[in-house]
Amino acid sequence: QVQLVESGGGLVQAGGSLRLSCAASGRTFSSYAMGWFRQAPGKEREFVSARSWSGDNTLYADSVKGRFTISRDNAKNTVYLQMNNLKPEDTAVYYCAASPFGRSTSYRENDYDLWGQGTQVTVSS
Repeated sequence: QVQLVESGGGLVQAGGSLRLSCAASGRTFSSYAMGWFRQAPGKEREFVSARSWSGDNTLYADSVKGRFTISRDNAKNTVYLQMNNLKPEDTAVYYCAASPFGRSTSYRENDYDLWGQGTQVTVSS
């Protein structure tokens, strides 16, 4: 069964840090671009960050640039999202996703064909 499983979410105070992980199983994702999206209560899902299969290209939403870092370990079939200096407005369910357009770093949800179930991140003020 092909799936993505996120972990690492939780409750943290503003200014704190969390590292999310997304473990892929069922197939090799080394040729896939990987992305992170999030959905806050009452809002649409939005793009957070993406990284190409080789890691040469990364993309960040303006709202997280300079605070979040996306990385991946293809040997472990895992992608990470290091989140520093968290703010209450970062509170959301975070989803990882895989795109067959491995060389790109897309912010478009339609470019991703596999999604995880999400992990909750709550930042208290």
